[in-house]
Amino acid sequence: MTRSKIPSKLSEPSSGPANSKSLRWGELRRLLSGWKFLVPTGVVSLGFFIYGLQYGVAVALILPLLVIGIALWVTWMLAGDRAQRSFLEVYAHNRGLKLETVVIPEKATPLLREGVGRGTSWTMAGELAPGIDGTLAVFYYEEPTIDSDGMPTTKNVYFTIGLVELPECSPFVPELYCKRKFGLRSLEKFEDAFRVGKKRVTLESEALAERYEIFAKENQNDVWLRRLFSPSFIVWLTESPPEKFAFELVDGTLVAFIPDRREDIVSLDAVLAATGAVATRLRDESSQSGISSAPARAR
Repeated sequence: MTRSKIPSKLSEPSSGPANSKSLRWGELRRLLSGWKFLVPTGVVSLGFFIYGLQYGVAVALILPLLVIGIALWVTWMLAGDRAQRSFLEVYAHNRGLKLETVVIPEKATPLLREGVGRGTSWTMAGELAPGIDGTLAVFYYEEPTIDSDGMPTTKNVYFTIGLVELPECSPFVPELYCKRKFGLRSLEKFEDAFRVGKKRVTLESEALAERYEIFAKENQNDVWLRRLFSPSFIVWLTESPPEKFAFELVDGTLVAFIPDRREDIVSLDAVLAATGAVATRLRDESSQSGISSAPARAR
């Protein structure tokens, strides 16, 4: 049986707005022309104008201008929220996904365990690749920090993620981490000495080693890993995923991600395609292994 090929490049962006910013001015114009902006702003401005007359013409003119300025700022922020929602709805529709609430498995992988609190800005679900159902989302965790006054607070750290459940992978690869390369290669052995329960996966590809550090569970079958990281998959990993791409697989839960909150068609397409490609490769190799390890039927 032939193995499926890994896509050589990410899919090209299709029709639709490039990002939410491209929709914001249109939303602003609609809001400014509606009675919900014009009537309240006009009434309040007139009231402040009349009130300000008792303090002089200058005050009577300044107060309405302040009201209009505040109203414009609030409307601008509201237009941004509406533009973001509109962009995500169009994007989800064009990709055959649904913009809906999806519960992210709590603490399923190292990324999902980070911080003192976690959540999502939005989630959309559907088919990420042929036969691969999953979730595309902006995930964040709360990181403790100190504000300018020296008081403890938290800040949100964002990631754009793709999530797929692949329970069929668990018997063959219970844990697999493909991380962005950090630090000097000369220090790898020193770092690995303090790594408990995991081993570094070394493959015959300098391009892969320069971009990623790959780890698996300590007793992971090396032969199976080498089959998973086929030449075509290695080429794909080194050439096609978005910048700073990484993925984690723990007990059948795959999380592929890039840092930051990305809400533009190019970035979302990149995460969508990369998640689908990794999930497809893992599923196909697990299916092949399941077939080859199944007992032969009696003739």
